[in-house]
Amino acid sequence: MRIISGQYRSRPLHSLRGMEIRPTSDQLRETLFNVLCAGNPYVLAGTTWFDLYAGTGAVGIEALSRGARMVHFAELSKEAADLIAANLKSLGVASGYQIAKAEATKALRQWESAMIVADYVFLDPPYRLRDDYPITLTTLATLNVLRQSSLVVAEHEKKFDPGAEFGRLQRYRKLEQGDTALSFYRCS
Repeated sequence: MRIISGQYRSRPLHSLRGMEIRPTSDQLRETLFNVLCAGNPYVLAGTTWFDLYAGTGAVGIEALSRGARMVHFAELSKEAADLIAANLKSLGVASGYQIAKAEATKALRQWESAMIVADYVFLDPPYRLRDDYPITLTTLATLNVLRQSSLVVAEHEKKFDPGAEFGRLQRYRKLEQGDTALSFYRCS
């Protein structure tokens, strides 16, 4: 696993063995960021991200590499949260991030209390936690953590549909790659 583009391009990221971490593949991350950037490599500059169920932190770290100003990682597993910190340290990233060792909706409530608003949100719950998709997406739709222009992306199994609408969040695109899919949501 490696960083695809930007400041930390081609630098390796590490994962944990024997855990239920399923890192977003290099190919799917490249597809995701190609869609988000749409040919403009500077579109992510200065943005704020929430990387929920962050695992290795690969998506949030990719965002930092491409110019994001701040990434807030939420990861309940202590081992995975420590891994995110280690991956950031190995790249020499000293600022521009926060790691919340908390369940995603709890972290979102904390960030709302701190008046933190995201431009981009990426969520990738373990596939066995299918019930977390509607809970997290509904929480995102109801809390004051999104701008009208914010974009939410959920990674999920291709054969599983997390849902098309959650309050003000509506899916506008679904992209499939292998056994995995990305659902893109905007505020209506």
